Amino acid sequence: MLGPPKQRAVLALLASRAGDVVGIEHIIDAVWGSDAPQTAVNGVHTYVAGLRRVLEPDRSRRGASSVLASAAGGYCLCVSPEAMDITQFAQRHAQARRAGADCDTEGALALFREALALWHGEAYAGIPGPFAALERTRLQDLRMTAIEEWASDMLKAGRHGEVVADLSAAVAEEPLREKLRWLLMLALYRCDRQAHALVVYTETRQLLNQELGIEPGAELCNLHQDILAGRAVTACQDQSTVSAPTGDLVSTISAYTPRPAQLPPLARGFVGRTTELEQLERVLAEDEMGSGASTAVAVVDGPAGIGKTAIALRLAHRLTDRFPDGQLFVDLSGTGLQGEPLTASEALAQLLRSLGVDDVRMPGDLTGRVSLYRSLLHGQRMLVVLDDALSTGQVRLLIPRGASSVIVTSRQRLTGLAIRDGAHQIRVGPLSESESAELLTCLGGDRLRKEEAVMKRLARICEGLPLALRSAVEGLIEARDVPQAAAAERYADKYGLLNRLAVEGGEAANLRTVFEASYQALPA
Repeated sequence: MLGPPKQRAVLALLASRAGDVVGIEHIIDAVWGSDAPQTAVNGVHTYVAGLRRVLEPDRSRRGASSVLASAAGGYCLCVSPEAMDITQFAQRHAQARRAGADCDTEGALALFREALALWHGEAYAGIPGPFAALERTRLQDLRMTAIEEWASDMLKAGRHGEVVADLSAAVAEEPLREKLRWLLMLALYRCDRQAHALVVYTETRQLLNQELGIEPGAELCNLHQDILAGRAVTACQDQSTVSAPTGDLVSTISAYTPRPAQLPPLARGFVGRTTELEQLERVLAEDEMGSGASTAVAVVDGPAGIGKTAIALRLAHRLTDRFPDGQLFVDLSGTGLQGEPLTASEALAQLLRSLGVDDVRMPGDLTGRVSLYRSLLHGQRMLVVLDDALSTGQVRLLIPRGASSVIVTSRQRLTGLAIRDGAHQIRVGPLSESESAELLTCLGGDRLRKEEAVMKRLARICEGLPLALRSAVEGLIEARDVPQAAAAERYADKYGLLNRLAVEGGEAANLRTVFEASYQALPA
């Protein structure tokens, strides 16, 4: 009814951005990816025309479309995002989580049921193209997360028998998802089906060994031991917990609920970097859609002041919904500006504390910390951002195994991570002159908007380095009584002198000091 597969792919993309204009180049990338033919633009126009005939059969050929409109070099599906199932699902899912956090378990369960009832088969089924493949994976993960959270609340409410069938179906659909199997084992045990719960564990262990060559994670192993020892909670006790054996760090359902959200806020004024962000998102998505045995790792490298951290954080914030178990952030201080660079052991201690490990239970040796860190993140979809890395050795032990992803920033080319760990390396270059001017305008507002010559001068002085551009704007704001052109020249003189001193000193890493010192170059 909706036409050939690629025509349906165009509609799927537009529906996912309902109410927004989607550029033709974006449509081509979403439908064809790197295999786009030279006729792709004409193909988009043809598919849009076909969709208009389907969506508005009574519209005249020359009449304007009120459903699929042309605008600003692209197309817009003119419907409310609220009409989309995924929007309604996301709203009810968020409401269910809030209700659960407010201890309204019954309200949360009702909202979870409403959210899950919106699913009618696989998302983007039969739709070709890289966008559909990525969304199919992302939405399947969101659905499974909602099922896990619903089942967790059902167990808290003591409704063990009611979840067994749904959890069994979910496990059959996602057999490598350990959290589902953990919940199924607990539900079976609480239904006095100890033998069946132990069979689930045995099957899980065999599957993980055969498919991935790994053992079950700490949570499954601990629950297995609890069941064997008869330590699991009975129906007359607190339905939300399982008593933990000595030394166990995560053995309750509540262990799944904390979600670290450590990403720093985004800086105001971010321009350009479209190519880098699309490339990073693509390579991480391709790895995530793989077998799950290897962790997706992307390294953003480039010189001082080029905006590596800004790019990494922009990407990380964009991807948060793909990582429902949380986001971790560590400043490794590789440049030494915040003190001595962290060792791998120190960084692991920081990560483990973020995951709920107190100092009493913190392993004292590096091997113990690595083992505990990987066990806690096994089976989790966690985004780990490692900022300002000094070396491959500092980073390698911080890479978990499995469904998590890692974004690293560094001034160094961490070639070892690419060779041994399959990391994707993205080199960041300076902003163009037009992008530099856009950033200056964004940060400087009315003070610079009419000073085109000054903006061009500052853009050339700063050589496309975002940190230098930000420094320049700070200086101009401070120099309230100095004409803009004179202030720019004073900045140029001071910046050039300090930059030469830093380079002659053999330490380009001191560029941040150069930029910060140049704040003082401008005020009269």
